Amino acid sequence: MSGALAIFVKTPGHSAVKSRLAADRGERYAQAWYRHAAAAVASVARSAQARHGLTAYWAVAEPEALGDWPELPALAQGGGELGERMARVHAQLVARHGSGLLIGADAPQLTVQLLGEAGDWLASASPRLALGPASDGGFWLFGANMPPPLPAWTQVRYSADDTARQFRRNMEALGAWRTLATLTDADHGHDLTAVLHALETLPEPTAEQRSLADWMGEQERTCEDASDTSAEHLLARHPREGGDPVPPRADAPKSLGSHVRGNDEVDRAPAVTAAPVRSRP
Repeated sequence: MSGALAIFVKTPGHSAVKSRLAADRGERYAQAWYRHAAAAVASVARSAQARHGLTAYWAVAEPEALGDWPELPALAQGGGELGERMARVHAQLVARHGSGLLIGADAPQLTVQLLGEAGDWLASASPRLALGPASDGGFWLFGANMPPPLPAWTQVRYSADDTARQFRRNMEALGAWRTLATLTDADHGHDLTAVLHALETLPEPTAEQRSLADWMGEQERTCEDASDTSAEHLLARHPREGGDPVPPRADAPKSLGSHVRGNDEVDRAPAVTAAPVRSRP
């Protein structure tokens, strides 16, 4: 058996997605970003399946939304807190494929090489585990070739700045470990710059990763243009001391309403092949 991986997701329309990013950038931006990011992660998972034999799945939070996710088979996360749900899905992967990797849709700059490194490490007769740390203290990947006991999953404070450290401490004695490269999860607006830079500097991005990078870049330019225009209109209404009012640019839009309401430009983002998503391990 060559191992498997599951992408943990939630489905917009059934669950809220990227709430912290939505608070910073607006709900429409957060949902559109998540759709693009899920498509990017799935494209890397499919490449890892082709190159390294890792069978890829969606792990869907809502049982009624299993059919909403295309291109990969879907597993139900089941009920309970995050630790319980991860333990359940991981145990299924190990039973079916000998080892299991869990990832989310929050770090779309992941690479086939990283997934292959983790999958190859777990392809062993001896107990092994793998962890991909996130820059905020969490983790973007966990894998093992045996099912860790349930308390090791549940006795962790998730979404904390020491989640990865707690998680590894609980499972430290279960086998040999491989630590992968640290990636940035896009949980807040201030994470987007690092994620975009990582996407733009990937040596072999998938088409979906390029699409996400292009979309993010366009959204950032839209925000910058709107900010510049807003400043010019403000100066036009309030003359400079000792001088004439600064006129608005001739090409300035008549209204900034779409940006002020939470970036309605997102509504015109290109459609992606993967269904909407959220959630990370």
